Amino acid sequence: MLQAEEIERALAVMAHPDDVDFGAAGTIANLTDAGAEVVYCLVTDGQAGGFDRSIPRNEMATIRRREQTEAAAKVGVTDLRFLGHMDGSVVSDLELRHDISAVIRDVRPQVVITQSPLRNLDSTYGSHPDHIATGEATFAAVYPDARNPFAFADRPITDVEDWSVDEIWIAFGPDADGIVDITEQLDRKIEALMCHASQHRNPAELQERVRTWWQGIAAEHGLPDGASAEAFRVVDTR
Repeated sequence: MLQAEEIERALAVMAHPDDVDFGAAGTIANLTDAGAEVVYCLVTDGQAGGFDRSIPRNEMATIRRREQTEAAAKVGVTDLRFLGHMDGSVVSDLELRHDISAVIRDVRPQVVITQSPLRNLDSTYGSHPDHIATGEATFAAVYPDARNPFAFADRPITDVEDWSVDEIWIAFGPDADGIVDITEQLDRKIEALMCHASQHRNPAELQERVRTWWQGIAAEHGLPDGASAEAFRVVDTR
């Protein structure tokens, strides 16, 4: 796993606003503090999220873009790319692969942080179909699409030089082998999560639950008492 000081550019590709904050905001704060440029790529605007049925879905999309932009700023990220695919209808097709590949070629990251392309039978939430489709499309964009100069012939993406990503980090990935200590970043991660007010019925309860959650990840992987951590499955794509 590349260390923060070795990374100049990283790209987080996630299905919905708030996915990156649950999975990787502490790690991203470490990266930006170390001087890395981090870009967020959100596949959808999260139109199908929230719990207030009185909010029109196009208005919810606007709200969630704003919330994600505010959350990103908490951990040092100001460049966000919204692809505009429909929440709840994401499929790993050539169109999504093209869109993610275009962002990869433009950003030119060493590391891509994304979601698992595998269904986890122990986690209904973790196996949201949009998450799985986003993970699968991102893997395909990393290899072969973004590095293949002949992919997507006759489309504008071919005017941008191809790019090879070094590593993919899967947030909450199976058999996690990349453990990042986020103890010093935990409060910033919580602040980022709390920006997604439209998604939280009980913010205080959520804060308590997720603090315990990330401390549990740290304890599971042998970090000292009181530490917090995020866990990734690291895939070498060189």
